[in-house]
Amino acid sequence: MFQIFPNINVDWMGWRKPLIAVSILLLLAGLISAVGRQLTPGGTNAFNLGVDFQGGTFITAKFQGQKPSEDAIRQELQNVGVSEAVIQASTDKQDEVLIKVPLIEGDAANQTAEDAASQNAANTNQSTDPSAQIAAENQAQNNLVNAGRNKVREALNTFGKEAEGTTALTDDPNAAYKIVGTDYVGPVAGEQLRNQAVIATLLGLVGILLFIAFRYDWTYAAGAVIAVFHDVLITLAFFSIFQWEVSLTVLAALLTLVGFSVNDSIVIFDRIRENLRLYRDRSLYALTNQSINQTMSRTIVTNGLVFLSVLALVLFGGEVLRGFSLALFVGCITGTYSTIAIASPIAIWWQDKLGAAEVKRTDVQKTEQLASASRRSVSRRPIAR
Repeated sequence: MFQIFPNINVDWMGWRKPLIAVSILLLLAGLISAVGRQLTPGGTNAFNLGVDFQGGTFITAKFQGQKPSEDAIRQELQNVGVSEAVIQASTDKQDEVLIKVPLIEGDAANQTAEDAASQNAANTNQSTDPSAQIAAENQAQNNLVNAGRNKVREALNTFGKEAEGTTALTDDPNAAYKIVGTDYVGPVAGEQLRNQAVIATLLGLVGILLFIAFRYDWTYAAGAVIAVFHDVLITLAFFSIFQWEVSLTVLAALLTLVGFSVNDSIVIFDRIRENLRLYRDRSLYALTNQSINQTMSRTIVTNGLVFLSVLALVLFGGEVLRGFSLALFVGCITGTYSTIAIASPIAIWWQDKLGAAEVKRTDVQKTEQLASASRRSVSRRPIAR
């Protein structure tokens, strides 16, 4: 096997406390950021949730002639007050663009509330009618959709006028674009997506725990799962601190990170198990250091290539993949680090605790056996007359 550092001999276990302290500081920083933002009146949320999770309007615009770039559309949307839009070119239709805008607040939301209030006042007798309630909800949804569509239309009008009414885009040579599709994702649907994301991550962690417990030992499984939790939480801490947008692509990156981190841990655990059979006279502490050093070249080669690929995504992936690439970038670093600094020390610490408990239990059993034998000896001694 190719070795970058064939004679490496680092006492990784000796550095475990400072490395764990760094992790604790990062986790505390993320916790303070999330709690502080959530509790500050008028402040931002703990996480900058994207349209996929908080709801919004999805608009498909078709262009005629030269299609403006995604950056140009994003800039015009920012000029009209929409700063968190997601612009994505269609993969099968080169002249179409998908624009996702969050729920429009402010005047549009106030107008929606006023419309709902006036409708309830005008239809007092129907306030308990389910059909009237459904109609009111549909009207409120339409108002939100129209507010988002009007903002997009205002931004796109800087590139030329829109094809009017039912006129096809090709039938109006003076038109620059036409909105050909509009969809809406409400806050309830966004909350369901968020809950499903949490459930999917937890189920993945449970599956990993069961697999490693079956394949190796439950102490190793605990170390690997805690390391995965560590990687996901630190990645989320960075997203809270820097307010990077959390979208469905970020969820995909987190699930990818779970498998990536566990794979590194399993490689080291497998080497520890192999060395335990070969060097029975060595301590578990020394064998863990030896196993990490033996797999270090493999870790640098494989994780280094992944890091370079993710770095290319961060630099050249564009805004659509920004959250995905940033999550993988942070997770790639923390996943490599946690395999050495979190998973292995926790597994070894647990093994030592179990070993000490077993020795203590054996000593107690021996003491009880000696005491029992002594009592039997005393009971059999003849009584002096």
